[in-house]
Amino acid sequence: MTRCIIPILVLFLTPIIGTIAVGQQETPNSPLLPALERAVQDISKKLDRTPAERKETLRGIAEYIAEKARAGEKAKLTFICTHNSRRSHMSQIWAQAFAHRAGFGHVETFSGGTEATVFNPRAVKALRDIGFSIPAPEESGNPHYSVQYAESAPAVEAFSKKYSDEFNPQEGFLAVMTCSDADEACPVVFGAEARISIPYEDPKKYDGTDREERAYAERSMQIAAEMYYVLSEARKLAGE
Repeated sequence: MTRCIIPILVLFLTPIIGTIAVGQQETPNSPLLPALERAVQDISKKLDRTPAERKETLRGIAEYIAEKARAGEKAKLTFICTHNSRRSHMSQIWAQAFAHRAGFGHVETFSGGTEATVFNPRAVKALRDIGFSIPAPEESGNPHYSVQYAESAPAVEAFSKKYSDEFNPQEGFLAVMTCSDADEACPVVFGAEARISIPYEDPKKYDGTDREERAYAERSMQIAAEMYYVLSEARKLAGE
């Protein structure tokens, strides 16, 4: 059963003016893997297609990151969809990559679902195709992938799990809802101190069609552009 609770506390995020807190070991312009760096220009161009209302919602994530930086605390982001199979993994991985590139060492990203299935191979392929290094995992019903986005950063361990899994933070995190089904089923996520909804269209609808590969690539690029925007805005808000 999905664990949800009735809202008790609403976290008000305020604009942050200032500098990155001492002790977070932030270093600007940390490079990604070469293929990902080459893709950044195309990714940033896609922001022109992002509606202002959508950007305002995304800015809430940036405010959370900047607020945590000023307080000298970790900014833990848990991306949640129903199956933790496609959109939540893409969001987690792109957000972690751009946090590294922006020099935000205090940002940690996670993902989970209201149920566990498998990190879908089509989503894995879309990430590989754009430049992430993802070796083939050991065979299992729910394989664990090691996703490398930069030579100077640890890989993301990606596998399907519930958002409440012990691998993820149990409290003090921002819940980022990446699908409307999970958003409706769990309007407040147990343990989260704040929640923001940024649902994406599920590329699963094109599985087995001639649009499959294109749909996954498009969704990956959309998520990449929006996570690029989030981390760029967080840098501005934090005074860098």
